[in-house]
Amino acid sequence: MINASICTIGDEILIGQIVDTNSSEISKALGAIGVRTTRMLSIGDDHQTIIDSLAGELSRNEIVVATGGLGPTKDDITKQALAELSCSKGWYEHPGQLAKVHEILSSRGLEVLENNKAQALVPDKCEVIVNQRGTAPIMVFRFPEERFGHKAVLYSMPGVPYETIGMLPEVIKDIKNNFTLDNINHRTLMTYGIAESALAKLIEPWEDALPEDMHLAYLPNTVTGVRLRLSVYGGDPAQNEKRIDEQIIGLKKLASDYIYSDKDDSLQNTVGELLRKHGKTMSCAESCTGGLISELIVSIPGSSDYHLGSVTSYANSVKINVLGVPSEIIDSVGAVSAECVEKMAEGVRKLTGSDYSVATSGIAGPGGATPDKPCGLVWIGVSSARGTHSHKFIYKNDRKRNMERFAATALNLLRLEILESEEK
Repeated sequence: MINASICTIGDEILIGQIVDTNSSEISKALGAIGVRTTRMLSIGDDHQTIIDSLAGELSRNEIVVATGGLGPTKDDITKQALAELSCSKGWYEHPGQLAKVHEILSSRGLEVLENNKAQALVPDKCEVIVNQRGTAPIMVFRFPEERFGHKAVLYSMPGVPYETIGMLPEVIKDIKNNFTLDNINHRTLMTYGIAESALAKLIEPWEDALPEDMHLAYLPNTVTGVRLRLSVYGGDPAQNEKRIDEQIIGLKKLASDYIYSDKDDSLQNTVGELLRKHGKTMSCAESCTGGLISELIVSIPGSSDYHLGSVTSYANSVKINVLGVPSEIIDSVGAVSAECVEKMAEGVRKLTGSDYSVATSGIAGPGGATPDKPCGLVWIGVSSARGTHSHKFIYKNDRKRNMERFAATALNLLRLEILESEEK
């Protein structure tokens, strides 16, 4: 199997100034074509360290994808290090990238400075994939077998995620054209409402009986739940797909109550697909989630087909005056209660005219707790033509993760209500 290393270059990552989001996307794209990522490495802005680190990765892997350090300022030193690593004797100006530099800066009304033009200047040992999204080119260095003991290719990409991810398909295309790749079959199922450990226990008999060449991975996420990824490397792709289908039948018998999608998906997209399928609409009334449910819903293109609106009723006055929650409920049992979220859900459904609604009220923390209402407590109400009901959950995380769990759990309850109403 072809191995790859992903390297990020720049002190800003090592000191925690920015978060590396490129590596995971690159790794996913490589895995999809049968390339195994063996390591992710962050390298500081030091000329010799860059050379030594990349040389080490090239000696262990056939492919190295490096990001960062290609800007127009003096602290971007990667290009010089790559020239030395590749034993380049000189430089050349790539006309396609130079034209793109002029096009991009002119479209922004900016003057094209000499340091901008210099971005199109590349070592003579490299090939260029013109960066259609930025001014720094993707540089491709191909090393003969005698250099590192095997054929190796280094792809140097800009570090800006918009550019890196946008141009990644071109790198993948080059890899497919220049390497003989093993077949790989992945299938992902999405679960929600069960902890990773409990899920593992539930499906343990099935997992223990998997064929030796099938590999199961648990990939937990606060918002999407636990992904189950089943993989087979090598062999005949069509036959492997059939074998995976057979295994998934057994998995669904054990975990069907928690599986919400048999593809790599999100709760918000699953909810949207259900609503569109049945020609129904939804709305939200949010207190402790502060609009996060609505944000997740509208992150899906076309969500205006089914999402009518949301009321962020953080203050009790909004719960009372906009959503119609009786003040007696607030005074007697408080805003974080079954009674309150049920009235919130009914209120926003009436206000918008939606078929379904979901409401949240809770204590995300770190303050606001009382002896009987701890941090992490949330009440979630769901309303439809069948009636209105509420559920209580307690999550013991920090504020951000609590809010994410509140929102995801609300979406899952909404999903289950749609299924109960429309498909049973």
